[in-house]
Amino acid sequence: MSTNTLTRSEVGGKSGDKIFSGATLAAGCLILAVLFGVAAFLVIQALPIFSADPTDITGGEGFGSYIFPIVIGTIIAASIALLIATPLGIGVALFISHYAPRRLAQGFGYLVDLLAAIPSVVYGAWGYAVLAPQLAVGYGWLAENLGWLPIFEGPASQTGRTILTAGIVLAVMVLPIITSLSREIFLQTPTLHEEAALAMGATRLEMIRMAVLPFARAGIVSAAMLGLGRALGETMAVALVLSGGALTASLIQSGNQTIAAEIALNFPEAFGLRLSELIAAGLVLFVITLAVNIIARWIISRHKEFSGAN
Repeated sequence: MSTNTLTRSEVGGKSGDKIFSGATLAAGCLILAVLFGVAAFLVIQALPIFSADPTDITGGEGFGSYIFPIVIGTIIAASIALLIATPLGIGVALFISHYAPRRLAQGFGYLVDLLAAIPSVVYGAWGYAVLAPQLAVGYGWLAENLGWLPIFEGPASQTGRTILTAGIVLAVMVLPIITSLSREIFLQTPTLHEEAALAMGATRLEMIRMAVLPFARAGIVSAAMLGLGRALGETMAVALVLSGGALTASLIQSGNQTIAAEIALNFPEAFGLRLSELIAAGLVLFVITLAVNIIARWIISRHKEFSGAN
């Protein structure tokens, strides 16, 4: 009797495993199918642009001349966001996980999660109405005192709607992503490793440097790459903040544009070759994002073994 019951239980367990395995396989295949479908759509819709007369493309000099400035603008804005948000996010995550009292850490964690839930259009409106006018004064000072540097060459924008402002807004947007993921990774550091470092006479800062950061290295890279992906594809916040224009090396002049903002601003009225042009720009952004993720996975695979305390 008990033997039959056990056998039925085992059979039911194996059936459940097969069903669950099939469901997960289907979910994985669905993701691949969606990714392939998006890529195929972009390629098919963008094909006319590569055989078109260069004079028919925006700018009159071919697709390469059209896409190059906005690719550079996209990379500049995302790089500024990453340079600002990554160290700040790691610092906030370390404060929450290793320095703040428990109740204060919980409050900070809720605030960080709340920042991630704010719509991008709200960030854009804040950047346009509040941040840009405040930064315009500082841009004037930078142009007067550091104008000999190409990135601070004047004349400075009087409205503050520059690529640097867009980068700062993007940094605020990706900060919750980097902070939340880094915090969870820091909290997973083996307690024995931390206690061993402290027992050997290390200060808290030295313990973090020797035990926590090496353990969390791959996770930090993942968090930064996820933030970079968000920054590369952001549309409305950049479209509201950035006053688009010709490509310029100066971060405080009016000008520059990103691929996502270019598509968002022009897609509703586009048709014919212009529509293919914007879809081709989307294809370029798709390739850039894919390349960033591949590079991130390669970096993570090189440093996935914990090299600090095991």
